[in-house]
Amino acid sequence: MDWLSHLLAMVPVSGRLDLRCLYGAPWRIDQAAAEPGAIAYHAVLAGSAIIEDPEGGPPHRLLAGDILLLPSGLAHTLHDGGGAAPVPAHSRLALNFIFSENDGPGERLDMLCGHFITSLQHNRMLRHYLPPLLVVRGARDPAATGKSTAGVQVGGLVTLMRVETDGETLGGRAMLNAFSAALFTLALRLASEGEEPPAGLLALAGHPRLAPALSAMFQEPARPWTLPELAHLCHMSRATLARHFQESLGRSAADLLLDIRMTRAANELKKPMQSTAAVAELVGYHSEAAFQRVFKQQMGVTPARWRLTARAAD
Repeated sequence: MDWLSHLLAMVPVSGRLDLRCLYGAPWRIDQAAAEPGAIAYHAVLAGSAIIEDPEGGPPHRLLAGDILLLPSGLAHTLHDGGGAAPVPAHSRLALNFIFSENDGPGERLDMLCGHFITSLQHNRMLRHYLPPLLVVRGARDPAATGKSTAGVQVGGLVTLMRVETDGETLGGRAMLNAFSAALFTLALRLASEGEEPPAGLLALAGHPRLAPALSAMFQEPARPWTLPELAHLCHMSRATLARHFQESLGRSAADLLLDIRMTRAANELKKPMQSTAAVAELVGYHSEAAFQRVFKQQMGVTPARWRLTARAAD
């Protein structure tokens, strides 16, 4: 499998569509922080919106076709950009869905709002390697997408979601949630193909020459990979590989490998027949004591405590 497929097999993500917002300006959305394990998303169908960066960065304008993800989980604000007091919104309940509407007379916004859902330990991995705020630009001109089809695929999927919310159809809610889960993968794919991929794993994906190193670590995390071995796979020098990882990821290849190992270990510890020693060997540790020490440093609890807590949560 490619590295993103490995990541999503190791860190499964489901989806949930919460609202379809139909607003006329002036409007404003003050969204609370996401619940633990959730990543808020917004997909603009028509109109435009301003997202205020919850970490104090410059605001971003979202246009039709754009998708906003907030892996940070922080509370955030979207508005029409006019500065006037917003017209109050009200909710309208359909069979499988909720519409949020107002009576604003200005430019109309049509937007889908939902969450991507994962477990707490998996959410930790995603927050480490995705930017706190990710704006995925839609394909403005499908004819100009070149060899990439991700923009067209995202547009087609969002269109399906819009159609499902237009009517009251059997199984509509299940379809919308399934489409939301697929949207997460497609949004990451599209973001990785941009001219300036965002920081983190998506920035590494923007360097095709690094793909062999990423795939190797995800496919064989137990192998004691060294920087020279990974550099050899990518046909580049050790120094060049280290520089690419530090500049794009903000972390070393060894840091990424360690997080992959600990995430896989966390998954394996949930299995009732897997002993801690077996899990340690599976992720590359010949010493159970060394594994327990590293796991506690990374996850904050011992493997035994993690096993109990994870099973109780399930």
